[in-house]
Amino acid sequence: MAKAKVPANGHRRVAIVGGLRTPFVKANTVFNDLSALDLGRLVVQELVQRTELDAKELDLVVFGQVIPTLTAPSVAREIVLLTGLPRRVEAHTVMRACATSIQSMVAAANEISLGNADVAITGGTESMSDPPLFTSRPLAQALVSASKAKNLPAKLKPFQKIKAKDLLPVPPAIAEYTTGMSMGDSAEKMAKENGISRREQDEIALASHQNAARAWKQGAFADEVMRVPVPPRYKETASTDNIVREDSTLEALAALKPVFDRRYGTVTAGNASPLTDGAAALLLMSEEKAKALGYQPLGFLRSHAFAATDPGDQLLQGPAYAAPIALDRAGMSLKDIDLVDMHEAFAVQVASNLQALASKAFAEKLGRPGPVGEVDRSRLNVHGGSIALGHPFAATGARIIHQVLRALKRKNLGTALVTVCAQGGNGAAVVLER
Repeated sequence: MAKAKVPANGHRRVAIVGGLRTPFVKANTVFNDLSALDLGRLVVQELVQRTELDAKELDLVVFGQVIPTLTAPSVAREIVLLTGLPRRVEAHTVMRACATSIQSMVAAANEISLGNADVAITGGTESMSDPPLFTSRPLAQALVSASKAKNLPAKLKPFQKIKAKDLLPVPPAIAEYTTGMSMGDSAEKMAKENGISRREQDEIALASHQNAARAWKQGAFADEVMRVPVPPRYKETASTDNIVREDSTLEALAALKPVFDRRYGTVTAGNASPLTDGAAALLLMSEEKAKALGYQPLGFLRSHAFAATDPGDQLLQGPAYAAPIALDRAGMSLKDIDLVDMHEAFAVQVASNLQALASKAFAEKLGRPGPVGEVDRSRLNVHGGSIALGHPFAATGARIIHQVLRALKRKNLGTALVTVCAQGGNGAAVVLER
């Protein structure tokens, strides 16, 4: 398919014309028998049908997954093949931890902006109910040696040195490789170093649940969340997120015990995002292509930025580093932003990033003349965040992009800033406009 000519400045405007997600459900519940590939296939198939996209127009699929499915590691390409999309459609899989579907969107947007593609589907999928389990290295080596042996005695010989502990399955690592600290440990560290109180964390968590519950009640998610008949018997249909607590209270949250630092900690199961299954997808087009095909864009990608900090310092403060860069690239300031949607890995991470954005000392650390600015909490995560909705790692970014664009439309507002923290001290930020 011939692509449109690229403007003299080298950049075409990228439109987000559609989006969709599955319900986000707590791991080992409703989607227990579905793989990440199953969820990704379902959401892409439904997105194509709902947007009435002629599959012949599709040029590219970029999809992501953080916890890999060992039997289908190229999840993007498998989604193309399993959904009946044209087999000529190029597809590749990306991973940038919790910012994975931000990365997938940016990768496709760059191709569109440069004129290499006109139409793309992006997103991410995750099944925490189906984590890959590895064998120990001694057992793996024994299995490989046995597979090469030609008779039974030779096949049994490699196992003679195997110890009982070598038979235990090895789950995916949850700690930072360089620091040995889990995200929860790092969140506790940030709470202490930044003086973030337990009450502030619980207030952020409560607002997340209240905003999400209100959004569901008001029908805000009607065009955002698909229904999923649940195999193998299909007697149940998942239609809503099952983590949102409409009846959540500060008193109930305050009664929960700390998880990571049981004696002095403030991070609980109530003010942190839970392990979640789900998938989300976006449909991107060049502005010219959207107009030619008769689509009314939800919004446009104005700028993006990725940034990083020392994971041994403030692991989850990447958004405070990425946001000012994205704003600068957009030619905007925080005062120009109508809504802010910040991924809620932990409530303390949200509070710490908001504190940094408003801090003169942090601005000096960045070499900036003044603080990025103070975020109006009434314009933060207005339809709920990851604490209430859940956090399927690779799907969260696409969920937030679509959700905040829909919120802008409902409120007749024009601009949004999206941020996501990620493993390794990484941060992502995106500026959107209607």
